[in-house]
Amino acid sequence: MISERVAEQWDLELDDLFVAIGHRFGRVELRRRMRDYVRGLLAPVARKNSWQLAEQASHLTPDGLQHLLAGAKWEPDDIRDDLQQYVADKLGEDDGVLIIDDTGFIKKGATSAGVQRQYSGTAGRTENCQIGVFAAYTTAGGRALVDRELYLPKSWTEDRERCRTAKVPDEREFATKGELARHMVLRALASPLPIAWGTADSAYGQESRFRRLLEQSGVGYVLAVPKSQFTVGCPRIEGLFAQAPDEAWETISCGNGAKGPRVYHWAAVRLPAVAEFDRQGEVPHRMRWALARRSINKPDEIAYYLAYAPLEATVRELVQVAGSRWAIEECFQTAKNECGLDQYEVRRYVGWYRHITLAMLAHAFLAATAHQAREKGVEPVRPLGPSSSQWRRFGDSWQLVVPGPRTSADTGADATR
Repeated sequence: MISERVAEQWDLELDDLFVAIGHRFGRVELRRRMRDYVRGLLAPVARKNSWQLAEQASHLTPDGLQHLLAGAKWEPDDIRDDLQQYVADKLGEDDGVLIIDDTGFIKKGATSAGVQRQYSGTAGRTENCQIGVFAAYTTAGGRALVDRELYLPKSWTEDRERCRTAKVPDEREFATKGELARHMVLRALASPLPIAWGTADSAYGQESRFRRLLEQSGVGYVLAVPKSQFTVGCPRIEGLFAQAPDEAWETISCGNGAKGPRVYHWAAVRLPAVAEFDRQGEVPHRMRWALARRSINKPDEIAYYLAYAPLEATVRELVQVAGSRWAIEECFQTAKNECGLDQYEVRRYVGWYRHITLAMLAHAFLAATAHQAREKGVEPVRPLGPSSSQWRRFGDSWQLVVPGPRTSADTGADATR
């Protein structure tokens, strides 16, 4: 049946990915554990912690997978670099957009690296949680998470004994979320990812250093900013649009959402060029814009943006870039729901990076296979809801998943904590 061929192709492509990153793991048992871990993240497992992933892989205990996260010798940053190459190969396009945002991971206790009571946009309130700052990459082909940093509050970086207990490197000092974001932007620009645009919410867009980094790198941007944001010729951006005539507002879709096109009223105004940044001699090579997005049903709800774009960019193109920011929210949702991004039980710093990076790898694989399926006009193969059964559904048929043989490497003694 065609569904069996699709399932076989899915398995072959996953094996190709494992081969591509296998050299990052020096020992064969580590490569096997990594494969079992990522396959478990892609499987319909109810809770993707080391115990249930070990059961999915038919390991006698979770010790081997815990050792993969806590004690084994491999660098998650190497896998991140391979991930960026993989996403560039599978989804890369010249008009690619890099998106920055953060997400919260609710945690109990006070020992997990970076945990404290802090505001989580995910929860919409102050919670005991960890905060991860992420970069996502999106094109017409798909979207995937491509970088990550764990935010460490000052309550952590100023307590070096607490950091040592959680295995935070001695050289890791306090960095704001904006600083972490700038580091990720620089890494992404040095990677094979073709990036034409950057976007982010107002927490990052309001930072002049973040905007300037993109400008110096020759990357256009459409960044959300607060209504109090200063603009050239006007003390607050909301004042710039307060007297806009009705005809200045245009109905434009900024992309499709879960319920169809996301349509708003948009207004845009060109801002004066900044001579030292925007001109090559007497000729400007980039244009600055301010944009406003107004809800059609609730006209008092207005969001604001600053943009920096090539001279030929149109307002509709800027609106599309602004709308692409939602892609990272979809990445978070998919990676958490399908790849266990938030279902880890590690407490140490390195364990967080290792689990998060492997979950991002699993998510990127789903994005790549979904893109290939759309190009071929077939239904993408995805794991469905949680099940303890050895039967798995592929397309319109069911298949028995035969457990792989156990090895002595599956019974290591190192614990995650």
